[in-house]
Amino acid sequence: MRVIDSHTAGEPTRLVVEGGPDLGPGSLAEKAARLEAEHMDFCASVVLEPRGHDAIIGALLLPPSQPDCAAAVIYFNNLQNLGMCGHATIGLAVTLAHMDRIEPGRHKFETPVGIVEVDLKDANTVSVVNVESYRLHKSISVEVPGHGKVTGDVAWGGNWFFLVKDSPIELTLENVPALTAHTKAIRQALENAGVTGTGGAWIDHIELFGPPKDPIAQSRNIVFCPGGA
Repeated sequence: MRVIDSHTAGEPTRLVVEGGPDLGPGSLAEKAARLEAEHMDFCASVVLEPRGHDAIIGALLLPPSQPDCAAAVIYFNNLQNLGMCGHATIGLAVTLAHMDRIEPGRHKFETPVGIVEVDLKDANTVSVVNVESYRLHKSISVEVPGHGKVTGDVAWGGNWFFLVKDSPIELTLENVPALTAHTKAIRQALENAGVTGTGGAWIDHIELFGPPKDPIAQSRNIVFCPGGA
């Protein structure tokens, strides 16, 4: 297996460029489902210790099925596939440029949830147009043991998110352990209450918002990812 690592403002991506499993025929979504059902041991071996850690997002590079796309990709962590990942898409673009596969300009990538576009501005700068995102539910409240009622929105942007506007815990690095425990409890409360995305989809990302520290910013947030990071 051959991989190339990148980071997007510190968020790590590991692109598998050779040696991934044979996912057989079918659409990219079908191949992604096959990867999750049959090859999560491979995925975990790519992103976890001793070669990685639970914050790494894996990306399996595949040939595109559409002629106007530069590549196809399946994103994954140590637990499951990810329909889309913004920071990993930026990492994919700069890695393909590093491999001399693409040049500066606009490019399309196939993902299991649709086509995303990138604008590769230079070797280290990329902007992304994601798949169309939407809010499914507004102001859903659940009882979280030890924390009381927590209210947030259920939204989709390639993955399912529960967005909590006002974090009861200050969003600082020192509070990461407490924030992690809080978001895990929220996710479990959503499961217990039967709150899901479309078609019963698991809400795997919990995002807490608070006031910004920098006056030029509008908000401050922390995202709890499925694998625990």
